[in-house]
Amino acid sequence: MIFHELHLAGAYRIELQLIADQRGAFARRFCAETFRARGLESDFVQRSVSYNRHAGTLRGMHFQAPPHLEAKLVRCTRGAIFDVIVDLRDGSPTYGRWHGEELSAENRSMLYIPKGFAHGFQSLVNNVEVDYEITPAYFADAGAGFRFDDPALEINWPLSDVIVSERDKALPPSAIGIKL
Repeated sequence: MIFHELHLAGAYRIELQLIADQRGAFARRFCAETFRARGLESDFVQRSVSYNRHAGTLRGMHFQAPPHLEAKLVRCTRGAIFDVIVDLRDGSPTYGRWHGEELSAENRSMLYIPKGFAHGFQSLVNNVEVDYEITPAYFADAGAGFRFDDPALEINWPLSDVIVSERDKALPPSAIGIKL
């Protein structure tokens, strides 16, 4: 695995190092020892998958409120997404900033999202699957978020025709003032 530190403190893009031959390829996509050596969460206790039927489907921006802050490892296993994270950590030098990039089955990149970040994504094609590894396990009563179109953040979502759940439409309009 190749770790690329993002401009948001503690967040990484992780590329798989493929070992290829005439049969195909093999790669390690997680190693607890490697993650621990970098000071990253390594005890992912829940694995989830999100299926998104239509291009433009937007899920986010979500986070878990204290004391249930989540770290995530996110990978697109089918299709392509524009994945976005926002630093909400109180006192962080990158508080209030966002990062977005394409994750796809083709590029096989993953994002490591530390505790204290909001997360969301938009499907770029039809029939997208996104795989999550999460720690600690999801706690429904701690689920929170803010609107994907927060005017203060000005996130540049690639597709303007969005499909958003009623729940996400009802989230608070802005991340301003949220500190985890």
